[in-house]
Formats: sequence, structure tokens, C-alpha cells
Amino acid sequence: MGLNRRGIREAAFLLIYERSFREDEPLENVFDNAREVDEFPFNDEVEAIVRGVDEKREELDEIISKYSNKRVISRIPKVNLAVLRLALYEAAYVESVPVNVAISEAVKIAGMYTFGPDVSFINGVLGSYSKSLNTEEK
Repeated sequence: MGLNRRGIREAAFLLIYERSFREDEPLENVFDNAREVDEFPFNDEVEAIVRGVDEKREELDEIISKYSNKRVISRIPKVNLAVLRLALYEAAYVESVPVNVAISEAVKIAGMYTFGPDVSFINGVLGSYSKSLNTEEK
């Protein structure tokens, strides 16, 4: 079954979130477990995004830390981190995804999986990141 762009993003988010609880294990274990449980579909494109986020996690977390004025990274809920890591990975490393689309999609995912203040926090971090890109370009 084919996944649309939103389905790919949501599946990637779920796997990135799962990974945050299993950082000491090989990433393949997360994929194998998800296949066994079979709660949601995912494909090679989803795996590529999750691998990319996993490889760039330190850089992504540095960006989150830079633009999270209110909370240090260790105090950010794992679900929020998963949304932020996915959005920033897409914005920074996936050329086919415009920054505003990555942010908009992240806010939609946050709206489904987090609480109101978390959505605002995520939107704020991503908005600050986006503004910094616009400033750098000028």
C-alpha cells in the first residue's frame, strides 16, 4: 500500500518517537519491532527519514537548543522532540520540502499527538528557526 506525504511523515514521527525510548539499541530493532506490531504502515521512504533523523540527531538537538528559549532539551517531552526533530530534519536536509511546509506539517502532527501549550512551543521553536534562515539569506 502506498503512503501519501502526510502518512509518510506521520509514520516517521511515530518511529522517531519510539526511537527516543530505545536510543541504546540498533535502529533496526525499532523497525523490526514496528513491523512485528504492525500498528501502522511504513515504507522505505519512512525508513530513510528516520535514518536521517537518527544520523543528524545531535545537530538537530543543537538547533532545538538554540531556538528553545524556555526549556533545555532534557526538559522537552519526547513527543515534542520527535516532532521537532522530524520538522527540522525535513527543513534543513530534505531539499524537496520547503521550510514552511515542514513547519506546517509539524504543527498538524503536534495537534494530533500533543497538548495546546506543546503545539505553541513547537510552533515557536520552528518559527524562530525559520526567521533565522530568512535573516541569513538577506
